[in-house]
Amino acid sequence: MNDCRTAAGEPERGETIQAQSTQSTRSDEGEVSASSALSALEIRLCVLHLLRELATGIGLDSRSKACMFSPMKHYATLLLALFTLLLVTPAADAQHWPQFRGTKAGVAPDDPKLPDTWSATDNVAWKIDIPGRSWSSPVVWGSHVFVLSAINTKQPNQPLNPVSTYVGRSLGGPMSGADISQPADEHRWVLYDVDFQTGAIRWERAIHAAVPLEAVHQKNSFASETPVTDGERVYVYLGYIGLFAFDMNGKPVWSKPMTAPKMRTGWGSAASPVLDNGRLYVVNDNEERSFVAAFDARTGSELWRTDREGEKSNWSTPFVWHNDLRTEIVTTGSKKVRSYDTSGKLLWEMSGMTSIHAITPFASHGLLFVSSGYFQDARRPTYAIRPGAAGDISLKGEERSNSFVVWSHPTLASAYPSPLVVGDQYYTLMDRGVLTSNDPKTGKEIYSRQRLAADSGTFSASPWSYNGKIFAVSEDGETFVIQAGPEFKLLGRNPLGEMTLASPAVANGSLFIRTATKLYRIARR
Repeated sequence: MNDCRTAAGEPERGETIQAQSTQSTRSDEGEVSASSALSALEIRLCVLHLLRELATGIGLDSRSKACMFSPMKHYATLLLALFTLLLVTPAADAQHWPQFRGTKAGVAPDDPKLPDTWSATDNVAWKIDIPGRSWSSPVVWGSHVFVLSAINTKQPNQPLNPVSTYVGRSLGGPMSGADISQPADEHRWVLYDVDFQTGAIRWERAIHAAVPLEAVHQKNSFASETPVTDGERVYVYLGYIGLFAFDMNGKPVWSKPMTAPKMRTGWGSAASPVLDNGRLYVVNDNEERSFVAAFDARTGSELWRTDREGEKSNWSTPFVWHNDLRTEIVTTGSKKVRSYDTSGKLLWEMSGMTSIHAITPFASHGLLFVSSGYFQDARRPTYAIRPGAAGDISLKGEERSNSFVVWSHPTLASAYPSPLVVGDQYYTLMDRGVLTSNDPKTGKEIYSRQRLAADSGTFSASPWSYNGKIFAVSEDGETFVIQAGPEFKLLGRNPLGEMTLASPAVANGSLFIRTATKLYRIARR
């Protein structure tokens, strides 16, 4: 078993990595000009760049657009080269999982190498110890597996209590919102690059070192946000510290330190950044001044910032919705769902969410799906929204739909696991270990609440899918395997035996699961 160790050259106490903002000059990377002829080498570079952009699903940057609008006499050559490479290159989206829940909201490309069964020893390609405590999910780009952690320097491997002690009172457990921690010890926030093949640590970078200025709930962590990568850089956003960029060799590129705002009852932050068309979008909903902002991914420059009036602490990652009409930055919160254009202007909004909100929105079948399901609230709604909305589209009274809300359900949502669409079925994994299925186009019930098992426990991580199966990992670290389709069928159970709150990643024929102390690469053997 490999063991992550701390690197030399860490920042001093209270110091954050600083880096000069890079400029958008790309002469060393073979920048392609739209007004110049393309050489054979430039054509190949264009093709490779386009493939990478298509793989991420995050939109075309300036170089990709230059390639696409190259002189017409070279366009046929470019298309032929692209077609040839597509024939000989493995499905690019199967090689990467660049963000929280991947680019398809938890759905991975089918691959016969992906495992159906595993344990702490079976079908394990490797597992490594990760010091500290973090519920950040792993992200993958080719041979790079990135994972983040927050490490107490006096006690790097803090002991865990039994999982049952972390279950909330509303779910029958002993934990309450008042169970917070305010450490007096210095912490180091560290980013690791793990080699896909061997599990060896390529590099590690200490992003920040300080005593945390704000508290955190005992079930949360000081590093619950998931990084995002485009294959050139990896970006880390931490609500406690700021926004940081590293190249694929671990070199700091730029940094944007930020102060840590107060969160509700000291529960801490969790919303991850998203990347689209050369821009990073972050949402920081807090008790002081909530905002959504866009940053230039190459330089770190803040492009715009919009205040979110009336919104307090939330834990939901924003979603970039590319629909048939426009691109929208969709944010969700306990006060309202708000959608912005790419300049930060509010497009539409909708009320009707729960008092605590953490679920991330996503799109499928041409619709946007928004859920909010805090278990103590009577209404735990799910909404399906069509493109083109403007103004306030909130449902009134007992309405279930309107011009833009195609369908809704008043009690369908879970509190923490985000929903999943596989084929023509919309699946909701409830925190208590219950699965439901509905038609994503109409909301019609396909099957009602099905308990995974009498002893399934509770769930925080979002479900995922591949090869016609749905996977759901419990807080106990046991993954339940369910057959996708119109009838509920439990196929198996795969225990790892350790607390798990992070959502997994799937790439290169492998599954990556992060438990409280370990990172597993699981593959059929």
